[in-house]
Amino acid sequence: MFTRRKTLALFATAPVAYALTPGLALAKEPEVFQNPIAINGTDPVGYFSDGKPVPGSAQNKLMWKGAEWQFANAENAMAFEAEPERFAPEFGGYCAYAASLGYLAPTIPEAWTIHEDRLFLNASLRARELWSQDIPGNIVAGRKNWPGILDQ
Repeated sequence: MFTRRKTLALFATAPVAYALTPGLALAKEPEVFQNPIAINGTDPVGYFSDGKPVPGSAQNKLMWKGAEWQFANAENAMAFEAEPERFAPEFGGYCAYAASLGYLAPTIPEAWTIHEDRLFLNASLRARELWSQDIPGNIVAGRKNWPGILDQ
């Protein structure tokens, strides 16, 4: 049984133990938002070609940056494979507004924006509304935080 004194001793020694193991790495978030498929299984090319979120299919998938990406059709999969940086959402598909504030948040397919030919996703329609109030400023802030916020 732990007494109060033993519990406090454990908390006091934790920083020392961490300092003595500098090679110990804290868990890092994946570079791409996955739930369990990249960007909730939504076809990233569909935002550009159809102007809306389009569900992907397990029949049209590929791996990129450690994540499975799904596409509505083979043509979209080939377009992504040829130019993944063009179609992949900024900030790994994590919420663009959260990235601008220095933290990670999941996203939903319906909260999206294409700005200057780049796809940005948000956690909610409200987050997209807040992010849209200063898109250029929020992009600059998010890029300053990215990819460092993956380590937090």
